[in-house]
Amino acid sequence: MKIGLKILACFFLLISCSEEQFDNTGTGSIKGRVVDVRTYTGIENARVSSSPTTSTVYTDKDGYFKIDKVPVGKYAFQAQKDGFIARFVPGTIEKDIEIEVIFELEVSTATNKPPEIPVLTAPTDNATGQALSLNLTWTAKDPEGDPLTYTVTVKNGTTDEVKTYSDLKTTTLAIKDLSFSTKYYWQVSVDDGINKPINSVTNSFRTLAFPNPRYMYVKKIKNNNVIFTADDAGNELQLSSAEVNSFRPRKNLSINRIAYISTDGSLNQIFSMNPDGTDVRKITNFVPIAGFNMDNVSYSWSTNGSQLIYPNFDKLYRINADGSGLTQLFKTPNGKFISECEWSRDGSQIVLKVNDVSGYSVEIYAIDMSGTVLYTVLSGVTGGASGIDISIDNKRVVYTRDVSGFENADYRRLDSRIFIYTVATNTSAELSSGKENGFNDLDVKFSPNEAKVIFVNTSNDGLSAKNIQTVSTTDDSTRTTLFQNASMPDWK
Repeated sequence: MKIGLKILACFFLLISCSEEQFDNTGTGSIKGRVVDVRTYTGIENARVSSSPTTSTVYTDKDGYFKIDKVPVGKYAFQAQKDGFIARFVPGTIEKDIEIEVIFELEVSTATNKPPEIPVLTAPTDNATGQALSLNLTWTAKDPEGDPLTYTVTVKNGTTDEVKTYSDLKTTTLAIKDLSFSTKYYWQVSVDDGINKPINSVTNSFRTLAFPNPRYMYVKKIKNNNVIFTADDAGNELQLSSAEVNSFRPRKNLSINRIAYISTDGSLNQIFSMNPDGTDVRKITNFVPIAGFNMDNVSYSWSTNGSQLIYPNFDKLYRINADGSGLTQLFKTPNGKFISECEWSRDGSQIVLKVNDVSGYSVEIYAIDMSGTVLYTVLSGVTGGASGIDISIDNKRVVYTRDVSGFENADYRRLDSRIFIYTVATNTSAELSSGKENGFNDLDVKFSPNEAKVIFVNTSNDGLSAKNIQTVSTTDDSTRTTLFQNASMPDWK
């Protein structure tokens, strides 16, 4: 009997707890807004109701609603809309008082569809001649009309530099400061804030060709030599990747291609490319270019660009520009290494710089195409020498030599100066160039009109930066720095 009474008491208690007790003597009202929690924009036509049930209303185009004449009491108000998770907000209605609530609805992910794949519209894929400042445009759609944000990734195909532009709200991105003659890759990712971002395909475009690049040289990036080209105004363009050691660029005007040396595994090989760095072709293969120190090893084009000559220790080879026709032209009679070679413009002779395994006991001499020595420019001196070039009329040879005669295992030079050898008189004369004490002039070449020479100037400490300079062959007051932190110049 006692048990039955207890059960009955609990039953009445449950009834009393489950029923809301209303004071029917008055009413109040409630107003508010239903918004998308992601953007706080109003949600149109959302259903607003209450528990216990009073009236049901729908929001206007801006997400606002109002319910009048709600009996006083405690309620749970609900806002719901297809595609969103329903939200409950508690509220107490008091007599003649209007309360206000905000429903922040989250998108339901259960049935939400992701955006469509973005379509890249401009520039078109593989477009060429693009300006250095341009607009990237694309289109994107979402099945539910969810608000979209975009991320654009742009990669420089030469330097591998990647720029990311995030949290974009429109389908246009203005980019600027692009490089000349460079291929860029770009991709768009679209995000609706619900599903995983959707990526577009990757498109590419190429910028305008670099205007009149007459100079070539290398700079150190990431411990690698990297090839650059520049014009007279000092505008420069990186041609080779910083991930690969590429150096000693030499341009041939007849075929408009650039040859260069690049590390290929454990060897160094000669390659060629277009002036904008495209269409890379390997020239040497079974017999690589080699010498005592690759920073001081060079090769030479034939004037018409059909062939090149290059050293492999004590041997000189000729090879066609397409990699065929490898032929040994010369072998040093004393076993010295060939470090540098320069082919005359008329193709009749070759100037060689040879040295021992340490880079010393230097000889500079010219041979004809059968290997016969025509004349000797330098021999019987101590110290290092480098940077040879022959004038267009075959009457002069320019080179640098360390007049201090210093020699050590690091091939350090203390006072390297520029000399010009005159074939007719068999004499060399120092070019009065205004060089500072404690500095070296190295790696010299004639300018295209031979009124100047171009060379590398650096402190003799072996650690300081290298700068490319020019000076007149007749006026030492004209010494000018063209490019800083650069070496291995070529001027066409």
